[in-house]
Amino acid sequence: MREEFDEIRPYEAGEMKQAFDDLLNDRQFQMILKGFTPWLPKSMRNALLRLAFTGIKTPLDFQKRFMKPVVNYIIRKHTDGCSFQDSSIAAYDKSQRYTFVSNHRDIVLDSAFLDVKLVEAGYPTTVEIGIGDNLLIYPWIKRLVRMNKAFTVRRGLSLRETLAASQLMSRYIHYAVTQKKENIWIAQREGRAKDSSDHTQDAVLKMLAMGGDLKELNIVPLTISYEFDPCDYLKAQEFQQKRDNPAFKKSRQDDLDNMKTGIFGYKGRVVYRPAAPINTWIDDLSELPKTEWFKALAERMDREIHRGYELYPCNYIALDELNGNQANAAHYTDADVKRFNQYLAGQMAKINLPNKDEAFLRERMLTMYANPVRNLMAAQ
Repeated sequence: MREEFDEIRPYEAGEMKQAFDDLLNDRQFQMILKGFTPWLPKSMRNALLRLAFTGIKTPLDFQKRFMKPVVNYIIRKHTDGCSFQDSSIAAYDKSQRYTFVSNHRDIVLDSAFLDVKLVEAGYPTTVEIGIGDNLLIYPWIKRLVRMNKAFTVRRGLSLRETLAASQLMSRYIHYAVTQKKENIWIAQREGRAKDSSDHTQDAVLKMLAMGGDLKELNIVPLTISYEFDPCDYLKAQEFQQKRDNPAFKKSRQDDLDNMKTGIFGYKGRVVYRPAAPINTWIDDLSELPKTEWFKALAERMDREIHRGYELYPCNYIALDELNGNQANAAHYTDADVKRFNQYLAGQMAKINLPNKDEAFLRERMLTMYANPVRNLMAAQ
């Protein structure tokens, strides 16, 4: 492992045991564990975890032993199923490694669901993921995500520091794909699209290109579609907070609340749909001037991601309500409308603001569900 990556890379095989010991010795982590098993004394909890850790040498071992059962539990408990809906992923050369660039629906689960589905599809490894250091607010969180194949994306830097950090991260991603033989997952933009209108940032693609030829990364545009977004009411709440106070900024606790809600909230059906790797068409852009190339690449990736949306009745209902018509009524029933209205009412009731603007908040949530339909129609 090249030393220049030590500050941002996941743990390596020889570091896993020490990381696990440090995790068990962390007081805050022990409080989390106690919340799950309050009937077990600390010594018994630790003994059971150490026994379960026996034989784990790599982050992939850790994922398969600990994280896969947890993620499968979340799928069973908090979704109505999670699946790949396109056979193209099965046709990929499994001896190659890929960089999945996707729209961003959940801070934790976007990559976690992908990991499970790759293992089920017969891939020899999962994905390394980029996670912002703004979320690594406690030492135990940083240790746990590094054990889980996460590399650190540094946030809140000066312009000069951001450039250096982007170059380092890009070199690491190229190194991970070509030398470590790892897959990568990264979001198409910094942060989630609060209105669910997903668009690839040129800056992400430029960052990926800093470390070498984009072709060697085998980039795959990936579409993630949730039937229901458990964080929709939190996003709508943030829209009003920023409307009423342009200087409003989320706290660290807000970030943790979003993570918790995203993991344990109801998501309905979840679909992952990968497009063909961009290497199959990227040469079509070769004649473009350099100044236009990244913009054109981002737009083409957007079309691929938008074409991959799995649309649900709620998406069409939201668009028709916003438009004041029933142009898409063939895609839903009266029962679907009743269910969606009940869902929205339940989510709206969770919003706790002193000057709650019901009409504005409902419009924001409807827009989140309508935008995938708009984007798919435009892409087609």
